[in-house]
Amino acid sequence: MIIDLPSTTTSQVNKKMVELRETGGAVALGRVLTLVIVTGDGTETEKAIQAANEASREHPARVIVVARGSKEAAPRLDAQIRIGGDAGASEVVVLRLYGALADEGAGSVVPLLLPDAPVVAWWPTEAPDVPAKDPIGMLSHRRITDAAAEPDPIEFLKTRVGTYVEGDTDLSWTRLTSWRAMLTAALDLPPYEAVTGAVVTGAADSPSTDLLAAWLGAYLEVPVHRVEHPRGPGIISAELKRPSGSIKIVRPDGKVGTLTQPGQPDRRISLQRREVRDCLAEELRRLDPDEIYEITLNGLAGVRRGEEPVEAPEQAQEQDSEAEGGA
Repeated sequence: MIIDLPSTTTSQVNKKMVELRETGGAVALGRVLTLVIVTGDGTETEKAIQAANEASREHPARVIVVARGSKEAAPRLDAQIRIGGDAGASEVVVLRLYGALADEGAGSVVPLLLPDAPVVAWWPTEAPDVPAKDPIGMLSHRRITDAAAEPDPIEFLKTRVGTYVEGDTDLSWTRLTSWRAMLTAALDLPPYEAVTGAVVTGAADSPSTDLLAAWLGAYLEVPVHRVEHPRGPGIISAELKRPSGSIKIVRPDGKVGTLTQPGQPDRRISLQRREVRDCLAEELRRLDPDEIYEITLNGLAGVRRGEEPVEAPEQAQEQDSEAEGGA
């Protein structure tokens, strides 16, 4: 069911929601959080609502969408309430703000928040420079951004290093869950040798590639090279170097990867690029600070960009001779 409330106020929206609960049996009981989605007044709004509806089947929530329209228009608030099949396992309130109201999203959201429930803010497209200092971000326990949706994803990640506050996270980080799990599992198999270096290859504008390289560098404490690949999407391969041979995961098509490691047959593994709804559902499972994401952000500065230098044969022979003489 969809109810349109043109040129309305937040008090009228709240009154209508109470009326719907009393007459139609639509209740807020069982809602575990309030998810506030901040978008422009474009096609991305419906995509974000659809992703939230899918995620709500795991995390029933009240979804408040703040769709900021043209600031040149006359000030007004157009609202829409969605319940039942049009809202997944949630209740959705869409607030379209125009004119001077376009910058008043927080004031419109506060009257509609569920009492005594955590608040999560999500910017599916362009996020504020410092999410924690944004008026809506200040209301939230968790703040979700998506570097991949920014005009300059890599530069956006760099700004996150200096502006990180506990509760911040990014869907480019969440997309790495499968890669991190596969690489960790591969290291649990023999031979149990230390990793001496790593190479991560991906599209030039892939923030997930940078984050994977930073995570490996931070936790393995080895040099990591981040190599650009002309073909995407996203991460193409990851290689962990060990004395007996490298562990490699290569995923050229964004769907299926091949795991190669010494003493083991090659294995095909599912590495399908994760949908936004799946990443959002994963992030809604936790409301505590993501310390690993913070450490990874701080490790971005240590990632070496470009191809790993190849040692010249003459230099290698000289080093071998020196090693033999020293022995």
